[in-house]
Amino acid sequence: MTAGDFRNGVTFEWDGSVYQVIEFQHVKPGKGAAFVRTKIRNVITGSVVETSFNPSAKVEAAFVERRDMQYSYSDDDLYYFMDNETYEQEPISKDILPEGFKFIKEETNVKVLSYKGKVFGVDLPNFVDLRITETEPGFKGDTATNVKKPATVETGAEVKVPLFIEEGDVVQIETATGNYMQRVKQ
Repeated sequence: MTAGDFRNGVTFEWDGSVYQVIEFQHVKPGKGAAFVRTKIRNVITGSVVETSFNPSAKVEAAFVERRDMQYSYSDDDLYYFMDNETYEQEPISKDILPEGFKFIKEETNVKVLSYKGKVFGVDLPNFVDLRITETEPGFKGDTATNVKKPATVETGAEVKVPLFIEEGDVVQIETATGNYMQRVKQ
């Protein structure tokens, strides 16, 4: 493929690493040759680089495999995921998991990302519903302010929730930020 073929989300090999296009812009200045300005992310390390390419520059397309897997259990620093098609178990190191993984409970489906058989990341669902296991009691009528209190969810992670949330309530949490979204009706 050429740099002129870049689109958001395209993955390619360049300088011995695999990158994904985050942003791209075809630039045609008044003087000089056209070029492609890009913001690319190294899919293995997560680092982001801004660089320019000649539109005719050739790069090798890279296929990133995204497999649907179910989180099974953890054992020290290894987390085990079951492939939903083959039922094989895949151990993944804690270092590879994103920060939001602390909100994922067992039997949750995720997408495991790999390149040439090497797992480099896990895509989490955007939102998860979790039960509150521990929190201070709230006060009736104290809903006018945007005051939040700490609460522990069933995965052991701590979140900030509104004062009216009580132990046993199920709440929706955004995995990327850890923010409380809403109480879930049961």
